[in-house]
Amino acid sequence: MQRLLESYLAVPVTAPIRLAKRTSNLFRTRTKTRASGLDTSGLTAVIAVDVAARTADVAGMCTYEDLVAETLRFGLAPLVVPQLKTITLGGAVTGLGIESTSFRNGLPHESVLELDVLTGAGEVLTVSSSENIVLYRAFPNSYGTLGYAVRLRIELEPVKPFVALAHVRFHSLVDLVAAIDGIMATGSLDGVAVDYLDGVVFSADESYLCVGRQTGAPGPVSDYTGQQIYYRSIRHKTHDRLTIYDYLWRWDTDWFWCSEAFGAQHPLLRRFWPARYRRSSFYATLMRIEQRFHLGDRLEKLHGKPPRERVVQDVELPLERCTEFLDWFLETVPIAPIWLCPLRLRADDRWPLYPIRPRQSYVNVGFWSTVPVGRAEGETNRLIERKIGDLHGHKSLYSDSYYSREEFDELYGGDAYRAAKERYDPDSRLLDLYAKAVQRQ
Repeated sequence: MQRLLESYLAVPVTAPIRLAKRTSNLFRTRTKTRASGLDTSGLTAVIAVDVAARTADVAGMCTYEDLVAETLRFGLAPLVVPQLKTITLGGAVTGLGIESTSFRNGLPHESVLELDVLTGAGEVLTVSSSENIVLYRAFPNSYGTLGYAVRLRIELEPVKPFVALAHVRFHSLVDLVAAIDGIMATGSLDGVAVDYLDGVVFSADESYLCVGRQTGAPGPVSDYTGQQIYYRSIRHKTHDRLTIYDYLWRWDTDWFWCSEAFGAQHPLLRRFWPARYRRSSFYATLMRIEQRFHLGDRLEKLHGKPPRERVVQDVELPLERCTEFLDWFLETVPIAPIWLCPLRLRADDRWPLYPIRPRQSYVNVGFWSTVPVGRAEGETNRLIERKIGDLHGHKSLYSDSYYSREEFDELYGGDAYRAAKERYDPDSRLLDLYAKAVQRQ
């Protein structure tokens, strides 16, 4: 904490501020900035786990990889564990995290009991549902433009050592969405309680729900950190078992399916690919190198093809509009597979910067690839933005966005954001949310 405050005070009052960190799970292209980096080197640990209260006090820059390793020692886990190991707890709260417990546990910020925030004004404030409430409500989806989480106290839940999985195939998207609706309504499938729920769409007539149940029963388990690839197993294994640790990180080894772009799924190359580099953070490094030198576009040009537009997005659609969106997407955008993650907020609390409705069932739809460029910059991304707007959906801001200022304010709580910004960052030491998310400063 002291180093963080000292680094803040060392920044000239006329200079903007950012965090000094080596990794990022944001996928926006950004202009280079001279903003001074704050020293977060002392903010990476789990401070304490209270087993009786089922809570953990965690430094803001602690990764979920380190957080989960600590809590699992006590048979506990965060209520939502985002899919990638290097996502930080503070990042998941000031941004938006999601995973297969979100159909029952909502989003990571909902399990935050209190947090200490370094504001743009240089104050460290304790924030909760009863203290500094304006900042508590506005912090989720502010992406570090109101302040940075220094310490967070979060709820934990008990977990068992293993997860038993059923991969349920559907030949119709209508039937798939109906099954999601039934599970979200009852918390069960065919009378069996469901602890984890997500899905994968390979095509209009081939999709799967991955239904998980915690279990303490011993038995053989699969390992998808070596030659086997998790998402491929969904298509040929109707049932599977993983340790709870391997289940939580099942998507990280191959960055869902995106490792294929780097050749990491080729059987021969994979055999010699070092295990320590078989993880999302390394693929993200390769992606940044590719973007810096435009290697993909150069290869496309050699083959007489146009450059490609990056389409890396997660969007939330009301459950009743999900089939319509998937039908449109599969007919319009040449990207598959597609990830599905059902979501419902835990309570009636409202979060103005990401105003999805309480008691409403949503499905997060994730798609991460490239398409041939169109006639205008971001043509496919803009088309997707219009479609999700027509369907009363929202999209996360970790990647490229093209909204006008007016559209953005309407979708992401512009009035509430400006009120919080004026109160907690009156001199605009931190970036504006629109500038960061859309203008990519």
